[in-house]
Amino acid sequence: MKIGFIGVGNMAQAIIKGLVKADQIATTDILVHGAHPANYEAFAAEQHITPVADNIAVVAQADIVFLAVKPYIVPLILEETGAAFKEKQPLMVSMAAGLSLAKLSQQVDADNLPILRIMPNVNVANRAGITAVVGNAQVSADQLKSVKDVLSQLGGVVEIGEKDFTTFSALAGSSPAFVYLFIDSMARAGVKHGLTKKAATEIAAQAVLGSAQNVLLSDDSPWDLIDKVSSPGGTTVVGLLAMEEAGLMSAVVKGIDATIEKDLESQK
Repeated sequence: MKIGFIGVGNMAQAIIKGLVKADQIATTDILVHGAHPANYEAFAAEQHITPVADNIAVVAQADIVFLAVKPYIVPLILEETGAAFKEKQPLMVSMAAGLSLAKLSQQVDADNLPILRIMPNVNVANRAGITAVVGNAQVSADQLKSVKDVLSQLGGVVEIGEKDFTTFSALAGSSPAFVYLFIDSMARAGVKHGLTKKAATEIAAQAVLGSAQNVLLSDDSPWDLIDKVSSPGGTTVVGLLAMEEAGLMSAVVKGIDATIEKDLESQK
């Protein structure tokens, strides 16, 4: 199976790096083309993947084609490659935010073309990401499984409705920045009380990593896990109450709300 990428920006590079680390697909079967030869050819050499001459060659050679370009560039790409998509009928996988399956099908002018929309987050580069997936009616069960198998090498995969992609974008796409802020805030508190920033950051990051793993591995809800850590009359519950008094939960919800609102505005 050959996997092609049209566009080699940050997210495409994150996915490719994750695939290379997973070592389940021959690197020579990963094909890339971008707008800037100096950039994508250097990246291809670094990752030992295959650069190709143009976008049409990607479509002609690949079984799965990732559209990894900005949404406003997609119409230009599909105008260029539409005939190749119709002839070869590879599975199109769009990473373009805000472009619906219906719009993609309309732009490529091929009602029978199998199309998937995905939305990964940046943690796929470390094989610890989460990717949302939704497909049109032309995507076969085998094709969906093939893409999910590829993406599962990079972390979790969740099938959601297309209407929920904006919420997913806030919860998974933007949230790494929110988590970084939380880790940095914890680390600064550690510095306040005498730790070096390096040590405090390492401690906070590892605590967040382990806690996230506990949530994923446990049948308990996060709130149940909070109760298990909070001993009666102990230090943890005092800290939790202080954070709630400062509005931690409300701040998080407001941050997600604002992210969703901005994303919806950008789609108008």
